[in-house]
Amino acid sequence: MSMRYPQCVLVSCEVPWDDRDRLLEECFRSEIRAILASGFRHMYIFGTAGEGYAVTTGQFRDVARVFREETDRDDVHPMVGVIGMSAGQVVERLGIGYDMGFRAFQISLPPWGVLDDDECMAFFADVCGAFPDASFLHYNLMRAGRLLVGTDYRRLADAIPNLVATKNTRSDIHQIADIATRAAELQHFYGEAGFAQGCVHGECSLLSSFGPLFPRKTVEFFEHGVHQRWDELFPMQREYLEVIRTFLRPTSGRAVIDGAYDKMIVRASGVDMPLRLLPPYRGFDESVYEACVAAVREDFPDWFD
Repeated sequence: MSMRYPQCVLVSCEVPWDDRDRLLEECFRSEIRAILASGFRHMYIFGTAGEGYAVTTGQFRDVARVFREETDRDDVHPMVGVIGMSAGQVVERLGIGYDMGFRAFQISLPPWGVLDDDECMAFFADVCGAFPDASFLHYNLMRAGRLLVGTDYRRLADAIPNLVATKNTRSDIHQIADIATRAAELQHFYGEAGFAQGCVHGECSLLSSFGPLFPRKTVEFFEHGVHQRWDELFPMQREYLEVIRTFLRPTSGRAVIDGAYDKMIVRASGVDMPLRLLPPYRGFDESVYEACVAAVREDFPDWFD
């Protein structure tokens, strides 16, 4: 079966803001260049961690422009995320990215009201159909009110030819198997906690939150899955998840939105990333960041390049 999108490691680019919520352009450029220098070639902006839910249209334009300039290379595959409350809002922002030259996009369902099956199909038809020569990844998360399952993706894949991939961060093995087997031509991206399980059911890809911090280990983990080296893949997944738990241990007891964690990961990778988020959301303070990095360096020093 021919896959609609290449197998790869996909990483997010977080956005640095100053204390007046303006893009810190040079810092952002440094982050993108650091990710490229680490060997990653598939990257995106404006997921949850990238604060796509919070940016104004002006901020969207500014960030997308810089992202386009830094990734406008034949060997790089940039993707732009759009989070909106309606198909019209999503199409409007997709148009901005499209006019800049982007042809790969990440979309999620509108979160204000849960879509039924007919509304879900209409959303994908309206959004993906507006840009027939673009490719779309669906970001499947509960913030939208419903998680799409295998039968949903089968129906969508049959009707929407430029729906090429999904992003799923849940680790339930039954959900992974259901999605992977019912819509096998879509490239399914799983997080570190689900990638190994996805590989059991066929070709899949890795959505890596920690890739910029641990590029060597992340690529090794991915390659074990690609080549079905089960004896290496599953023990490494176990260790990878223990590294993640160690990094996050100092944050326990406080619920924050994803970007609060991811900005600490980016800073720990060597980029001078501010920890602040767009309001009203709050990130972690410096003491928590330092404790997270110290914990991993003490327990897993060999994970750092």
